[in-house]
Amino acid sequence: MEYLEGHRRSGATELARAELTSARPARRHRSAVGLAVPPVIVVLLLLVWQVASMRGAIDSLHFPAPTTIARATWTALVDGSLLSELGATAVRIAWAVGTGGLLGMAVGVAMGLSEWVRRVLDPFVGALHPLPKIAMLPLMLVVLGIGELPLIVIIAAGVFFPMLINTMAGVSQIDPIHRDVARLYGAGRWLVMHRVVVPAAALSVLAGLRLSLNTALLIAVAVEMVAADSGLGDMIWMSWTTFRIENIYVAMFATIAFGLCVNLLISLLTRVLVPWRQKES
Repeated sequence: MEYLEGHRRSGATELARAELTSARPARRHRSAVGLAVPPVIVVLLLLVWQVASMRGAIDSLHFPAPTTIARATWTALVDGSLLSELGATAVRIAWAVGTGGLLGMAVGVAMGLSEWVRRVLDPFVGALHPLPKIAMLPLMLVVLGIGELPLIVIIAAGVFFPMLINTMAGVSQIDPIHRDVARLYGAGRWLVMHRVVVPAAALSVLAGLRLSLNTALLIAVAVEMVAADSGLGDMIWMSWTTFRIENIYVAMFATIAFGLCVNLLISLLTRVLVPWRQKES
């Protein structure tokens, strides 16, 4: 009987393995189709846009044909203006994430580990987080003067809260028994932080970084339209004031491309830094 039972179990295991093996090509096919669908939709929309513009179905003055926007993009790339504006926005975002993001991460870790700190700071986070950061720009210009500093402070303020909230959520969800076991084995505070807290909260921190970068891009373009002489936002504003509509689309598509690159970078970082999540899924 034991032999028959073991034989049945091994047969069931082999059958399950065979089913998983046969399912892998189907999964790969669905994944390839899923990756191909968005580009196909974009190409179809551009073709419809081009045909509608050529036949006068839409106003080509306000909605230039994709070929017109492509020529304007090429011109902006050749003369270096597009890369210059994109670089100015990227530098501001880098400074903002490097300051506001790191500060938000540190405060989030403190709030996640300490209930007392969380009780003290949570009312301030709840009060300041909903405040539109762009509304702080006039005050920052008065306090800090005209220049790069107030712009970076505003963007950093927008980066601070998503990073803080996601980091706090990731740290607070760690089961305290994991930290207790590490301490029982002689791990000090910094070793517990490095070996237990950081790996457990890494996925939430990376999600916060993704939200922070997207928020930073949004706020950067907004403040550049108001108080900067460079950047994608300034390019949009100057194109509007000179009625060069095609350049508005160039700046908008450059912003979209920048955002896509940022999200792709975070996805790659997640695969590298949190590989066990990929294996679980």
